[in-house]
Amino acid sequence: MNKKIGLYFGTFNPIHIGHLIIANHMVENSDLDEIWMVVTPHNPFKKKSSLLDNHHRLEMVYLATKEYDKIQPSDIEFKLPQPNYTINTLTHIAEKYPDNAFSIIMGEDNLKSFHKWKNYEAILDDYQVYVYPRISEGAIETEFDKHPKIHRVNAPIVEISSTMIRNAIKAGKGVRPLLSSNVWNYIDEMNFYKK
Repeated sequence: MNKKIGLYFGTFNPIHIGHLIIANHMVENSDLDEIWMVVTPHNPFKKKSSLLDNHHRLEMVYLATKEYDKIQPSDIEFKLPQPNYTINTLTHIAEKYPDNAFSIIMGEDNLKSFHKWKNYEAILDDYQVYVYPRISEGAIETEFDKHPKIHRVNAPIVEISSTMIRNAIKAGKGVRPLLSSNVWNYIDEMNFYKK
């Protein structure tokens, strides 16, 4: 059966309730059947030193999503050559799962820099893009404003960031409400982000 799957890319360092709120809203309020949380091994725009190992971040995504039938963890990018670009992942995933139709989920902040993505025109030729609102600086390129492949979803604006959570943990502050309980327990047991 053909499934419409939204790919939600992120380092998820760590995955927090904001990610889950957006993923759940997207799958429940669009024509998507499932959301795959694609754990990215290394974003070329982020410093690698602050990233937990891939398997720990994947484990946290698994723990956070295991109670959601329509949200799945994905390690598809772990096996691709680095540095990787979204276009390579899309090509790979479409070949591996030819019966599914894949789309990208991104925040409005990413849409503002989408014209800098490698082969972004090819992405828009073959894939739908679902955009959730973010409070961010800058303007959206006019070519994306009314593009037929770009769909704005009126999702809640969630201003929680993984960076904020990591900094709070390092400072000894309580962040439990921002994480699903099993993710919080995992971080706590493993002593992550404390130094």
